[in-house]
Amino acid sequence: MARIGDPSKLFQHELGLALGAERRVLTTLRKLERRARREELKQQFRHHREETEGQIRNLEQAFQALGARAGAHAADSANGIAAEGEKLMEKVDDELIDAVLLAAAKTEHVEIAMYEGLIAKAEAMGADDIVALLEENLEQEKHTLDAVKQAAERLSRELVRQTA
Repeated sequence: MARIGDPSKLFQHELGLALGAERRVLTTLRKLERRARREELKQQFRHHREETEGQIRNLEQAFQALGARAGAHAADSANGIAAEGEKLMEKVDDELIDAVLLAAAKTEHVEIAMYEGLIAKAEAMGADDIVALLEENLEQEKHTLDAVKQAAERLSRELVRQTA
């Protein structure tokens, strides 16, 4: 891979990492929706999948605003978290699968950090149109993290009551 020696190229590369991460998340969300046992969780994954599709469109629009071709790059952080979750899903009993699925909150933390960094760079570049697209994605990720945390707390209480 050629070295990056220009801040705008670095920004494009990082946008590509974000695009790669969101595409990986989209694939993972489809799996999570299929594996979830509780309808509430299925609906939550379905909603997040729809948001993720919009986030991908926003990232593609950011590339367009830069006059660049949208190119996704493998995002090791997203790939690692997804692979970790998939391995864990194979190890647990079906009764615990929803608890494993809610561990997806790790991904939201990574995505939030990713968008915060991209927004800072886009602001420095004076790319207000791109900032708006990225801020929309960031707000959705924060909302999703809150929803996942609440669902995880409810499920944890439920699981503890069942085993007590």
